[in-house]
Amino acid sequence: MSQHRPGGLSELPEATVARLPEYLRALHGLAEAGHDTVSSEGLATAAGVNSAKLRKDLSHLGSYGTRGVGYDVALLIEQIEYVLGLTQHRAVALVGVGNLGHALAGYAGFATRGFRIAALFDADPAQIGEVISGLTVHHIRELPRIAAEESISIGVIATPAGAAQAVADQLVAVGVTGILNFAPCVLSVPEGVDVRKVDLAIELQILSFHEHRKAAAGSAGPTASLTALPGGMAGNGASGGNQEAVGS
Repeated sequence: MSQHRPGGLSELPEATVARLPEYLRALHGLAEAGHDTVSSEGLATAAGVNSAKLRKDLSHLGSYGTRGVGYDVALLIEQIEYVLGLTQHRAVALVGVGNLGHALAGYAGFATRGFRIAALFDADPAQIGEVISGLTVHHIRELPRIAAEESISIGVIATPAGAAQAVADQLVAVGVTGILNFAPCVLSVPEGVDVRKVDLAIELQILSFHEHRKAAAGSAGPTASLTALPGGMAGNGASGGNQEAVGS
């Protein structure tokens, strides 16, 4: 298999980067099952993508596989982990140890995927001093000291929405440049700080749409479209009004 470590990480397409963790998850599963090699079709099936897209993605990494053999699983894991920066085992600070925070703090899978939860924080006096998975919950005011001691570069926000922006500001102030936000709100951060938002309610709403669409198709056929929207909303675009929301 032809492989090299790409020098221009900034040139990787965002869509490819977004799929690499899925390939890595599938590869780890294959390795645990005892597979040394995998075909592009087999890896694509395990990752839930089509094989042509997978081959194109991996070609950006310099991985082309070997005809009749496929991809070396261990080497491909190593390469994807390098591209994703997982070989550095980045330290993560988790802020907010309510129900969700407890679950995240106790999740053992982070350590096997290149991360370590290095510190837990909260502002609730009732939570301070609690030990979760071997880590003591600190008051958020201790963030500057502990962030420096642990070289924390990523922050996870699992607070209520009303506290999330203040927490983000504090994380940015101590040099955190990557934030995973579980709070149901939009954060404002400086340029150079990356935010990924996880909103479970939004994901459920999208699933609800798909269920609604299937039910509508089953009851009225494929032509049952948006004409039944409340207030006749589906027909408003015909008058030449602003249709940005429809096309967004």
